[in-house]
Order: sequence, then C-alpha cells, then structure tokens
Amino acid sequence: MWQFDYPWVLFLLPLAWLAYRYLREYREARSALRVPFFAAVSRAVGQAPGQGGAGGRRWQLPLNLLVWALLLAACARPVFVEQAIQREQPIRDMMLAIDISQSMETTDYTDADGRQVDRLTAVKGVVRDFIAQRKDDRIGLIVFGTGAYPQAPLTLDHASLGLLLDEVGIGMAGPNTALGDAIGLTIKLLESAKEQEKVLILLTDGNDTGSAITPDHAAQLARERGIVVHTIGIGDPEASGDAKVDLETLQAIARTTGGRYFRADDRNALREVYATLDQLTPHKVKTFSHQPKRDLFHWPLGAALLLLAASHGLAALFGGVASGATARPETER
Repeated sequence: MWQFDYPWVLFLLPLAWLAYRYLREYREARSALRVPFFAAVSRAVGQAPGQGGAGGRRWQLPLNLLVWALLLAACARPVFVEQAIQREQPIRDMMLAIDISQSMETTDYTDADGRQVDRLTAVKGVVRDFIAQRKDDRIGLIVFGTGAYPQAPLTLDHASLGLLLDEVGIGMAGPNTALGDAIGLTIKLLESAKEQEKVLILLTDGNDTGSAITPDHAAQLARERGIVVHTIGIGDPEASGDAKVDLETLQAIARTTGGRYFRADDRNALREVYATLDQLTPHKVKTFSHQPKRDLFHWPLGAALLLLAASHGLAALFGGVASGATARPETER
C-alpha cells in the first residue's frame, strides 16, 4: 500500500485558490505613445486591437491549481510501503560446562548401539543432540579439569560448535575437577552478553578439588548476575577421592541460582535430563519487523513539471498562430 509521510502538507491546498481570490492582479506599467487617430489607422489596415492574454485565462487557472496540488503531493512524500521483513534473534545465551577430568574415562555408560563407552563419549553424543535442538540460542562450550577453559565462544554456528565438541578429550584440562572455576569463567564470558536470559548447564562426575573460587561463592556471584545454573551429576557418590561426585554441592549450586539439579546414572537418564532442560528453557525468539518504503514523490513532481512545460508550449504555439491570423488580412490586401 502507499501513504504520505507528511500528510499535513496537504492542508496547504486551499492556499493557491485563496491567493487567486483575494490578492490583487499584477499590473505592469510601461511607457507608450498615444496616437489620437489609432482607431482610424486600425480600420485602414484592417486590424482590430486585441486583448492580450484574455484567451489563456480560461484554462490557466485550473492548470495552475492542478500544478500546485501536484507539487504539494510531492512535498507530502508519497511512499509505497512494502511487505514487512521479519528477523529472528535469540534472547538466550547458554553455556555448557563439561567435566573432562581423568575420571571421565570410566567405561560405565553405553552408546546408542549398546556398546560400552566412557562417560565423556556418552556425554558428547547426548550434548550434540541437545545442541541440534537449540537452533535459536547462542551456545558456548567450557571444559574444565584442574582448570576451566573456553572451548567455544557464544555462537549461533552450531556446526562449528559440534566440531569443537568432538575435539574435546579426557585430561586436556588436567586430572582434577574445578567446579568453582567453571562457574567463574561462565560469569566472565556472559558478563558482556546483552540477552535477558543466561543459562549454564554444568556437568561433572567428581567434586571440587582445586578451584581458585569455591563453588558456593561462585554460585552467589552467578545469582547476582542473573545466571541460572542447572547441574548434572553423573559420577559415583560412593567413590573416593577426586572420582567421588559431590551431589550436595551440585544441589546447593542449583538451588542458589534458581536452577535444577539432575542425577544421570546412564545414557538414557542423561538423555532424559537434557530433554527436561529443553522444556525448562524453551525457545524464545525476538521478532523484528521492518517495512521498507519506496519513494514516489518523483511521479507528482514530474507530472507538475510536464504540465508546466506543456502549458508554456501551448501558450507560445497559440500566441504565434493568433499573431499570424491577425497579420494575414494585411498580407492579402
């Protein structure tokens, strides 16, 4: 559809008629030679005095009014509003923090084919499927062992994220488990994020043994910055040393930040955990609508210029014809 961006300009339409109606006619005084016997001379040559410009007044007024209306229409900026363009943008930033300490090489999980695999391999398969379902979210990846390291920044390029996930190996970040450092690194990476919802999914099979910041303190800082932490424990709570998963700490982290705690003993349970997380953090997308406008002012402006050119051309043509008609009797005689 089309519309005027400045429709108030059209209120000036009556201005031309008011000027014609109430302003005085323009008169120009010129020097002239008075001839007492002018009428006798006119009769002698067979020509009658004419009234200059009288013939053009019939069509000149409506033409000028039409030109004025077209000029105002051009000034009102007519535009054609095209179909709206919609753009989708995620409103959630999600970090995945995966424990790659030495205990993740324990082969007590099964893959999709039923074969015995280590914990990290099982986690990779489930996480990969989870990422594929979160196409509208910016997702980043953190791996942690003795220290925490960013494996992939927040990105919508989930294909590249999957490749970086495949490159993760057990022991890359050291043999121990630094839960607090993983949360602290997430806080740092999400600090400049402008999205309203920030989520961390923390997966570990051990307990915190070497963080520079305690998990409880890190959870408090995450809550202050609006980061929700969901924790997943996949280890053995009856084990000893670094291999013993600290379920109480994971529960406390989730409770402090407003997240959920999950226990995943096998691959099927782990898959159910991520399916539940997908329901807890559903897709939320902002839609931006933009309607492009195409200017049409050149059409009324061009029409006004053409009418003015045509009127002047016709006036010059008819003026020449009239002059020739009045001069013809003298030539014939």
